[in-house]
Amino acid sequence: MALHKHVIVILLACLINSCYAYQFYVGGRAGWVPNPSENYNNWAERMRFQVNDTLVFKYKKGSNSVLVVNKDDYDKCNTNNPIMKMDDGNSIFKFDHSGPFFFISGNKNDCQNGSQKLITVVLAIRPPPPSTPATSPATSPSVSPATSPFTEHTRIAGGITAGRQREQSAGGYSGTYRLKELGMENR
Repeated sequence: MALHKHVIVILLACLINSCYAYQFYVGGRAGWVPNPSENYNNWAERMRFQVNDTLVFKYKKGSNSVLVVNKDDYDKCNTNNPIMKMDDGNSIFKFDHSGPFFFISGNKNDCQNGSQKLITVVLAIRPPPPSTPATSPATSPSVSPATSPFTEHTRIAGGITAGRQREQSAGGYSGTYRLKELGMENR
C-alpha cells in the first residue's frame, strides 16, 4: 500500500510538471530593441524552450515589429514573406510544436546588421524535476523563491498563457541547448 502511495505521488508530480508553460521576455527589461546589450541568440542558448511556452517581445509600437520566418528568409533577412507578423508593441508568440523557430525584426536594417535576429529551438518534453528525498527533517524551514517585478520567464499552470502578468518567480527550470550542436550557430 505504501508503494502505491509513492507511485501515485510521483505520477501526480510528473503530471503537474508537464502542464506548466513558461513565459520568456526576449531582451529582458530592455525588450526587443536594436543593438541589445546581449545578442538574442546568445540569450536563447541559455534557455530551454518547450511546446506551449511563450516568447514576449516588448518594443515601441509603430517603430518595429517581429516576424516569424523560415530559415532561408532568416538567413537573407527577407522581410517580405513572413509566416507571421506581430506589430502591437507587446507581441506574444506561443510555441505550438517542437523544432527550430526563426524570428527577425520587421526593420530590415536591424536584421541585416544582426542586432535583431533570433533562433529558438523548442524541445518536445520538459525533463522531470530532480527527485526529493522521501523523508525530510520536520524542522526544515520553508524557502520560497525570490520574486521580482520583471524576469525573463514565468511559470504558468495548466499551459495557460497570461500575457500581461508582471509578477514572476525567480524559481523554475533552466538549461542549455546549444545552437551549434544543431548546426545553427550565430551568423
